[in-house]
Amino acid sequence: MDTQKQFQSKIKTIEWVDNYSRMVDQTVIPYEYKFVNITNGEDMYDAIKTMIVRGAPAIGIAGAHGVVLFAQALAKEIPSVSDFKSELIKKAQYMKTSRPTAVNLMWACEKQIEIIKKSESDIRGIVNELKENAIRLENEDIEINKKIGDYGSQVVPKGATILTHCNAGALATVGYGTALGVVRSAYAKDNTIQVFADETRPRQQGARITTFELTMDGIPVTLITDGMCSYFMKKGMIDMVVVGADRIASNGDTANKIGTYTVAISAKYHNVPFYIAAPLSTIDTSIKSGDEIPIEERSHEEVTHINGKRICAEGVKVINPGFDVTPHELITGIITEKGILKPDYNKSIAEAFGI
Repeated sequence: MDTQKQFQSKIKTIEWVDNYSRMVDQTVIPYEYKFVNITNGEDMYDAIKTMIVRGAPAIGIAGAHGVVLFAQALAKEIPSVSDFKSELIKKAQYMKTSRPTAVNLMWACEKQIEIIKKSESDIRGIVNELKENAIRLENEDIEINKKIGDYGSQVVPKGATILTHCNAGALATVGYGTALGVVRSAYAKDNTIQVFADETRPRQQGARITTFELTMDGIPVTLITDGMCSYFMKKGMIDMVVVGADRIASNGDTANKIGTYTVAISAKYHNVPFYIAAPLSTIDTSIKSGDEIPIEERSHEEVTHINGKRICAEGVKVINPGFDVTPHELITGIITEKGILKPDYNKSIAEAFGI
């Protein structure tokens, strides 16, 4: 694996500072690029739910930070170690419910719960162990994403135009990106690489966030609306698709931002390679297929309003699933920190986990 050329992104999405979590507020991009300090567990729950922090890997780290914030508060209220542990586990389980689809959140909270259960320290010691683990997971995320980028860059043709959907970039992770990590690593070796970014209705993460961070990092990007992907594929203007994931089943079925399934169908028809880029922590080996992935139903206002202004008739009916599931048959490969997994995914995923 060629790791000699790596892109240096300017973005650090989330980090633990002293006794609080500092993160980029993604609800105000591209109008502002500002940081907010999250100082308690309830505010972290709200930050995840309202998408101040978003993207499965970043949500996972936010969840780990949130458990520490709850621990710090409970340490001032509960003197008994056993009572402290019991109440903190409840808080960690509660933190998981802030976003039900992104499995990285459950994974990171479970890592913290394991520490709570196994620790033989006093309350202060448990808080410190949780803090150290949250910082370790945070630092590991960047290294994992760089490995994903390096593996993914090997299948990017010279001068390729890469289509993305939603935002699976530095702002969806701690600081490098999964799908955009592949872009960054490929661009470091070949600066003729460019990106077509789907707008990604209804929250416009592609328009607001992907174009923002690629422009910030100097990588050429062209914004298109969600309905344009087939048009450009037919014209031969898209060489490959790379998207992120919120949860991947044992058979390779992948939940990602709504509209991904449509892109995958179009890519299959036009013989355009379609890749998922995600860390192993996004793979849920406890479920057999995408049918078992819970799909979050989000606020109707995300569809009926843009920038606070209504764009449709008053009282219109709305259905707003936040995600869809792309069947494994449409996926060319899953790019992970252990390499690119290929069909049969039941077999390659099991091998990646040593099952």
